[in-house]
Amino acid sequence: MKKKLLSIALALTMAFGASACTTDDENKESAAEAVTVRVGSLSGPTTIGLLNLMDASENGNSEGTYEFTMATDPQEIAASINSGDLDIALIPANLAATLYNKAGNVKVIDINTLGVICCVTGDKNITSVKDLAGKTVVTTGQGATPEAALNYLLAQNGVTDCTLDFRSEGTEVVSVIANDPTQIAVLPQPAATSALMQNEDLSIAFTLTDEWNSLDNGSEMVTGVTVVRSDFLSEHPDAVKTFLKEHNDSASMANSDVDKTAALTVSAGIVPKEPVAKKAIPYCSIVCITGDDMKASLSGYLDVLMEQNPKLIGGAVPGEDFYYLG
Repeated sequence: MKKKLLSIALALTMAFGASACTTDDENKESAAEAVTVRVGSLSGPTTIGLLNLMDASENGNSEGTYEFTMATDPQEIAASINSGDLDIALIPANLAATLYNKAGNVKVIDINTLGVICCVTGDKNITSVKDLAGKTVVTTGQGATPEAALNYLLAQNGVTDCTLDFRSEGTEVVSVIANDPTQIAVLPQPAATSALMQNEDLSIAFTLTDEWNSLDNGSEMVTGVTVVRSDFLSEHPDAVKTFLKEHNDSASMANSDVDKTAALTVSAGIVPKEPVAKKAIPYCSIVCITGDDMKASLSGYLDVLMEQNPKLIGGAVPGEDFYYLG
């Protein structure tokens, strides 16, 4: 009888123990599902690929739970990542490397935009970087990645006598080229499309992305990447995986449903008019590249920036732990 009672007691103890473990596991799963991922992005192409997810989240149709913030200053987003006020951020590739080199508290999880810079002119003789020999190019981004990328392409094509006329704002460049289509401008999207809409004599002579790819150097021209705080990734890996899945779907929809995405772009205040957005989106190189492909493309691009100006990436090429391969 004592043995029978002991067996019953042990069975009940194990049952309660199993029940407690199940409850703990369920609580952990519920906590993972309930976490709100705070996402920051910049007004421009890097956000356009996120807009469909933002729309789904606002309407209660997203798998994850998100809180979105959009800013115009990259340093504002960087500061919020450092302070812990943001969990995930879509920022310029070189800024991601700089954050890593300064604090080591971020990992890159995807490339969200490739090259978005175009050469715009009414001169039909300009079809490639090589044709810029002996020419003056009106552009922006002095001391930043646009200048480094353009200088790299000029050097790789043997062009040593191209003069870069820098302006402080893209609107200045648009005004110059719109008023005089014989000028040559290098502009990012959507400013390049804005110029085209103002003067029908203008066209896109080439994109820096195409020129970069023609070098076949094993890398790609990268504009924006998505980073996550390392501690957030450690604490909420499933939430990050869910975001990656939904970011990929959103980027795909940006390319496949341009009309809807253009409307969202205007609603978000990124572009003032839908016709401009519709024409610009196909040139914004919106992607969601992850894993080994992301690492290969981005690391090669950062190597180029390191050669051009180490300060652009915080003084050093990031280590292996910079890349989250999933």
